Amino acid sequence: MITGKWNKSLSCQPCDQEGDSLPGTELKEIWRVAPAPQGDKYQYTQFAHKINSFDTAPKKLLASDSRLRPDRYALKKGDMSKSGAEKSRLEEQQRAEKRTREAKGEQFTPRWFNLTDVVSPTPWGDLEIYEYNGKYTEHRAAIDGSDVTDETDVTSVKFSPWQYGRSSSQ
Repeated sequence: MITGKWNKSLSCQPCDQEGDSLPGTELKEIWRVAPAPQGDKYQYTQFAHKINSFDTAPKKLLASDSRLRPDRYALKKGDMSKSGAEKSRLEEQQRAEKRTREAKGEQFTPRWFNLTDVVSPTPWGDLEIYEYNGKYTEHRAAIDGSDVTDETDVTSVKFSPWQYGRSSSQ
């Protein structure tokens, strides 16, 4: 048996086939949420802060890396109004790109994933399944293995989600 709350803790206890606790066993806590970092405004975990930090970013970020999104930067600076406006601008830019692509009869093709032949039924309809194609690993290896020491400030890279080819914004 596993019990708990996703935002507090999880505990487990060995049970029989009917779900009754086995004799001589007790509920054991197996995970507890870490305390929020000092000064955290958004209830992010340490892990969320770490993966969203420029301090842990690889060199030569992709222009589509979400750490570069102007709405996130404004949110981090506490400018909720600018953050909302930037998010709306980005979403409209994405919608416009999709309309342009569809008008040209072009199809979106992910850069780092391939469509499989597997289709998984769900209560909301059939779900196409994609699989990682390994190209990002190759891309990172080429960058990380290069002798080029690029001292570019990663925060100076302009956010651009258009990483898969032709785009109406280019």
